[in-house]
Amino acid sequence: MDRRRRLAVSSALVGAIAALGWVVSPDAALSRLSWIAADPLRLAVALCVLALVRPLFAWPTTLIAVAAGYGFGLAAIPFALALIVLTSVPPFLFAHRLRDGRLASIGERFVDETGDLRGVTASRLMPAPSDVVSAGAGVAGVSPGAFVVGTAIGELPWAVAGVVAGDSLGALTAGALGDAIDVRLVAVAGIAAVVLLAAPVYRQTNSSLFE
Repeated sequence: MDRRRRLAVSSALVGAIAALGWVVSPDAALSRLSWIAADPLRLAVALCVLALVRPLFAWPTTLIAVAAGYGFGLAAIPFALALIVLTSVPPFLFAHRLRDGRLASIGERFVDETGDLRGVTASRLMPAPSDVVSAGAGVAGVSPGAFVVGTAIGELPWAVAGVVAGDSLGALTAGALGDAIDVRLVAVAGIAAVVLLAAPVYRQTNSSLFE
């Protein structure tokens, strides 16, 4: 597939996904999950399906953690984290397959400096859209193994926050997603990401100055 065709396909898919996400809101899915949550097995299957289709609607990954916490309580943290990793894979594979051009070169330089695992982990800790991070890792040529492990480590705080929020809810609503993200958690995660990237950025800056 040549570069123009790849760009056209990518643009069309992004537009279609954005439109679909606008038409089908998280509230619609959550209202059904409230009924499904009455049966643990039914809820587990529904959450697995939700993890697979979520990228098509561009919904936040925190939605999965909140729903898992609502149905299973705090014990759902490992399950929610596994589903968040699973739902991050399709955008990564899609971008990895279509990687080409200047963005790929920039991403590869970043990964070469930070390392696959550190780069993905730090990116996940930042309060950035999950699918953007997944696609960026794919474009940068991150190895699948490092992507999965880095995603699991970096998404752990967000999975815990989502499950805790879901466990405390009386009803599932899209507004609950905002309650799952505490400002203090965002600050701590952001600081951790900066610490992870500080040394590579410092080395890169010094090497650029002396070139």
